[in-house]
Amino acid sequence: MHNVPFTSDEELLRLLAVGDESAFTALYRQHQPPIYRFALLMSGSAMVAEDVTQEVFLALMRDAHRYDASRGTLGAYLYGIARKQVLRSQSRNHSHVSLSASAADENEEVPTLIAADDPLHDCARREVILRVRQAVLALPAKYREVVVLCDFQELSYAEAASALDCAVGTVCSRLHRGHALLLERLRTLSNADAPWRDVVVRCLT
Repeated sequence: MHNVPFTSDEELLRLLAVGDESAFTALYRQHQPPIYRFALLMSGSAMVAEDVTQEVFLALMRDAHRYDASRGTLGAYLYGIARKQVLRSQSRNHSHVSLSASAADENEEVPTLIAADDPLHDCARREVILRVRQAVLALPAKYREVVVLCDFQELSYAEAASALDCAVGTVCSRLHRGHALLLERLRTLSNADAPWRDVVVRCLT
């Protein structure tokens, strides 16, 4: 066993290839949280997200040699596997489960539109998160995935393009369209006095 907490992904993969279990553990600890979150935001189902995450890391163990560093980061490579697994799951089920309020991440950061000492602050914050996530789930997959990767996961356009195996220009155009669809969706979900449009503008611009 090796002590590998600060080792690069490339070195960890090399160690994994020779059977170092601690290298896999280090890779899992580093990449599991964002991969799970991506799958959850894409599918709206914790069960699907767990299954997808498991499949991603099984694939990494089995086919680590397929990763080509010249084509992008390991994170982007894993997102690409996760994306295919989510799409495969949805094609089997022909549906997804919408995120409930209880599924919202308590640590999710969104713009503060209400004073922090307002007793309604936490409730309004959770409602904003839920509304945005439901709107994201309603997007067609090709727009949803770029919104999740670029806005929620904060990947660069180049990293998202690597994960999706498409051109950077395609990512930009889909993200622009995805934002427009999100604003339209949130406008229909909210009443005239609710600040959903301002929330999304501040989240996604």
